[in-house]
Amino acid sequence: MMLGCAALAMWWDMAAEFRREFEHWHSHEHFPERLALPGFLRASRWLAADGGEGVFVLYELQDHAVLSSPAYRQRLDAPTPWSTRLMPQHRHMQRAQCHVLVSRGAVVAAQAMTLRFALPAGAPAAARTEAWAALAADTVAQPGMAGLHLLRHEAPPGAPTTEQRLRGGDAAPDAVAVACAYETAALEQLQQRLREQASALSLGLASVDAAGRYRLSLSALAADVGDLPAVAMPPAG
Repeated sequence: MMLGCAALAMWWDMAAEFRREFEHWHSHEHFPERLALPGFLRASRWLAADGGEGVFVLYELQDHAVLSSPAYRQRLDAPTPWSTRLMPQHRHMQRAQCHVLVSRGAVVAAQAMTLRFALPAGAPAAARTEAWAALAADTVAQPGMAGLHLLRHEAPPGAPTTEQRLRGGDAAPDAVAVACAYETAALEQLQQRLREQASALSLGLASVDAAGRYRLSLSALAADVGDLPAVAMPPAG
């Protein structure tokens, strides 16, 4: 299960020429910075399974209030010089600030599939959550699968942050499903099952067909990165 009852899920594209520096910064400066904040419990990064530019990052949080905490807001409005250099390279950013509605099984696994989708107006939330809970309970027992998690976005109040302005603004889906697995075939079977059950789960078919696939790059708890030495920003270029 997810640590805590909230999560921050993000997707973006990172061009190949920035990938090595991005992973160095993200692993040795950004993860330690975020995990030092109260309420940030675990940080995980996956990269596009097909070798493309896609990045998926998930922060597990103590509760949704962490996303509007003064400590977190201060970091968002005062990015480091290295963050300031790399934030504009986060292209096509989607950033979902979420409540965890359903969480079964593991979060950290070799492979992940994410679905971003809109929720129909007037859809019964309780029935939808119940349907996802039943699906998750069955899914995690299937060969190759590790976990299935449903998240609902709710933006905290507040003006756009400095980091958002550096990126040119962020989009956000209404809801997110994260499936974790150790076999590719299991994710393919789940994707087909979601297509078949889209109506019952209030999940659009187009969203299912556009599922993102990722391979694990790094996952860390605060204790894993709390004693890492400070890393200097390399020269540009």
